[in-house]
Amino acid sequence: MAAENPLESLQEEATCPVCLEYFTDPVTLECGHNFCRACIAQCWEGPDTAASCPQCRETVQQRNLRPNRQLGNMVEIAKRLSFQAAKGAGGGGVCGKHQETLKLFCEEDQTSVCVVCHLSRAHRAHRVVPIEEAAQEYKVKLQGALGPLRKELQEALALRSKEKKKTTEWQGKVKNKREMIAGEFNKLHTLLREEEQLLLQSLEEEERETLQSLQENVTKLSRQSSSLQQLITEIEDKCQQPVTELLKDVKSTLSRSENVKLQEPEAVSTDLKNVYKISLDMREALERFGGKPQAQLRWRTAQLYAVDVTLDPDTAHPDLVLSEDRKRVRRGDRRQDLPDKPERFDKYPIVLGAERFAGGRRYWEVGVGDKTGWELGVCRESVSRKGKVTHTPEDGFWTVRLWDGGYEALTSPPTPLPVSVRPCRVGIFLDYEAGEVLFYNVTDGSRLFTFTGTFSGTLRPYFYPGLNAGGRNAAPLIICPVPAPAGGNLGP
Repeated sequence: MAAENPLESLQEEATCPVCLEYFTDPVTLECGHNFCRACIAQCWEGPDTAASCPQCRETVQQRNLRPNRQLGNMVEIAKRLSFQAAKGAGGGGVCGKHQETLKLFCEEDQTSVCVVCHLSRAHRAHRVVPIEEAAQEYKVKLQGALGPLRKELQEALALRSKEKKKTTEWQGKVKNKREMIAGEFNKLHTLLREEEQLLLQSLEEEERETLQSLQENVTKLSRQSSSLQQLITEIEDKCQQPVTELLKDVKSTLSRSENVKLQEPEAVSTDLKNVYKISLDMREALERFGGKPQAQLRWRTAQLYAVDVTLDPDTAHPDLVLSEDRKRVRRGDRRQDLPDKPERFDKYPIVLGAERFAGGRRYWEVGVGDKTGWELGVCRESVSRKGKVTHTPEDGFWTVRLWDGGYEALTSPPTPLPVSVRPCRVGIFLDYEAGEVLFYNVTDGSRLFTFTGTFSGTLRPYFYPGLNAGGRNAAPLIICPVPAPAGGNLGP
């Protein structure tokens, strides 16, 4: 019997007689009845099963299933109307299986159910509460969860802002590093091009001089050849003359032929001595680290980081005398009456540079002239200024000295340094991040020594002018201006 409610009637018309649920992909048989495509296919399974309508049992001669699109559209309309009706009634929707309003909530399965579902075996033993009560309960729980979530959101946003700031800073560092690398190599390229031009000029000069000598030899030999050819022709002609003509001046002709002596050309070397020497040195520099050309190139690269270093009078030992421009320091004849500040050295006649380095690359040069003793390098800002101190890297000193006629690096124990050319000026290059302090003999561009390690804290230039030695070592240490290489310097 058809339901009096129009919506219920529509729902019945939209319900499959096999699965008793809304049609899914409805099809029409020849008898006019409608079924889900999957339902009718299931009814007709098996090779011996006769094809008949499950509702009226009429035999279907041909399994010609026609899609019923209009019925499919009506099913969708019925679903929407059912949903709106349930929503208007204050319910939680319509049960898709029983077409009843979802008025209850199953706590165990966490799903909305209708009254029929609650009475079924699937939910009969479960705790079920009215859907509005469940909604109110969970609404309170959800609102309670909002506070921690908002707090987490604030923390997440703060962390995101921090990470974005770090990203921007990192990109800035990368950009600066990229520009620094490009700048360094541009300077290096400039230096290499200058070296190339010098080599090419030297080669051109050698070519010109050698060609001139060779051409002079060719000219001299050409003259001698021409004279010899003339004399040969004269003698050949004379041999063909009559007796009286042949004997005429024959003695003079023979004398000239006997006095002919070939003048050999001056020896001219065709070896490209300059180019060969340079090529050999460059090959050796590639084969073994520390070759002279490579050391000179590193030294010239270090000069790109030249900084202006001055002396700090507050650290100077009372025996030391500093110039007004704070570029020179020497050992005085008597101890000065100076305040005993915490930063002043009181045991050894030492003075530090005023500049402080906590990173980057720095280079400066110190003139030592003909002094018989001195010590130069860098030290930590935190080294002890009072009493006896061991000047080794372990104690925060990285220095090289001339002492008792020999050069040595103050490692533990000291490392003797072979020096072929006495340095009149010493270059100090600090590469903080690489953990290196390099010393160069500016006189010939060679490397004296390299300290390697790891730096921490602030470093400062270190100066020790040595003992007077009866006036033989009274000359000052002089901080010298560094000649600017082509392309300027990179600076601090």
